Amino acid sequence: MHSEVCQLDPVDVIPAPGQLAALSMQHVLTMYAGAVTVPLLIASALRLSQQDAAYLVSADLFACGIVTLIQSLGIGSFGARVPVVMGVTFVGVMPAIAIAQQPGLGLPGVFGASIMAGLLVMPLAGMVGRFRNLFTPAVTGTAMLLIGLSLMSVAVDWAAGGAEASDYGAPRNLAIAALTVVTILVCSRLLRGFGANCAILIGMSAGYLVGWLAGMVNLENIASEPVVRLVTPFHFGVPVFDPVAVISMIIVLMVTMVESSGMLTMLGEIVDRPMDDKRLESGLRADCIGAVVGGLFNSFPYTSYAQNIALVSLTGVRSRFVCVGAAVIMMALALLPKLSTLVAAIPPSVLGGAALILFGMVAVSGIRSLAAAGLDKSRDQMLIVATSLAIGLIPSMSQRFFAHVPDALAPFTHSGVLLGILTAVALSFFLRRQEIPGAAAVAPPANPETILA
Repeated sequence: MHSEVCQLDPVDVIPAPGQLAALSMQHVLTMYAGAVTVPLLIASALRLSQQDAAYLVSADLFACGIVTLIQSLGIGSFGARVPVVMGVTFVGVMPAIAIAQQPGLGLPGVFGASIMAGLLVMPLAGMVGRFRNLFTPAVTGTAMLLIGLSLMSVAVDWAAGGAEASDYGAPRNLAIAALTVVTILVCSRLLRGFGANCAILIGMSAGYLVGWLAGMVNLENIASEPVVRLVTPFHFGVPVFDPVAVISMIIVLMVTMVESSGMLTMLGEIVDRPMDDKRLESGLRADCIGAVVGGLFNSFPYTSYAQNIALVSLTGVRSRFVCVGAAVIMMALALLPKLSTLVAAIPPSVLGGAALILFGMVAVSGIRSLAAAGLDKSRDQMLIVATSLAIGLIPSMSQRFFAHVPDALAPFTHSGVLLGILTAVALSFFLRRQEIPGAAAVAPPANPETILA
């Protein structure tokens, strides 16, 4: 009787060492492809060297580990203490690129904006319920659709060999991109469970191998890299705190917090540890500290990764210490610069093939949210989505449209995602009426079986 009374909650059970290692590595493999895509994408957009791109990958993995530890293990009032893996969010990609491309800002401007946004939003974590009312399905759906569409042009350039490649569109580039896409689709169709969850990683590995055999992989820098290298703060310079850049990152963080609240609520139901207000606030506070940690260690804002939540549901393993183990593995991998250089050497056409599906899935998640927005019941909701999409696509359609707008506003005018979100929120508030019967008040959490990032 006494043993039954003292029995631990499955969430707090520590598996046997061998089982813990295997289950933790499974989580790392599930999120790895999505996690490394963001730093590679930003490095490509900013035309960074392979060495700098490799460092961004290491920094991302290191920060992933730290934030996952905070979220899963819990430190004081930070962390939901459930089995969740944190990964860099796609929401911040285009705003980060827009900030980094401004004179005098660069990556230090991005990191400074992330640090300050995390610190400023942290005290508001407990008020997320009020803010969620502004982020209706129409708003979040439009945001995710714009993210997917905005990134698609990058995926297309990658698939063709890279925007600056002399062999842009060469048959071998298109063939390897096609091979990557086909491998991903075949794995998704034929494999089940964990294998299907790793379809992106398997597809990229197949493309990488063929690219290496075709002489498209440059591994010259691996020999010059040390075996072990620490990830240190401010590698790219002292953070720059630009007010407009900070505001843009605050918007990014607010969107990710709304997304995380849905993910954490769903995860709480899966592991039978309901997300009450206090636990949810602690989880969202970890999102804020994640933005700070990301900025300190040369990375970006973080959010709960849906594919890892799907893995928890799939395996039935509720222990949060499995994700703690995954965090330790990620931090260990971050200390291996040769591995990061190997990742940074992925041929653009391989990345492009994977990104076509990855970014397409991001857009589809937006469409799923829009399906819950009651567009067939409300003309106002249709106006919100139509206007926000139109304005959000302006930077992608014309580089000259905002040519005479003050340079200080460039982080906004160069980011269609932020323009679309701001427009959607403003119109949602302006056109607010009685809630539409049958429409969700807040965007439902994305289906973890289908969303890859």
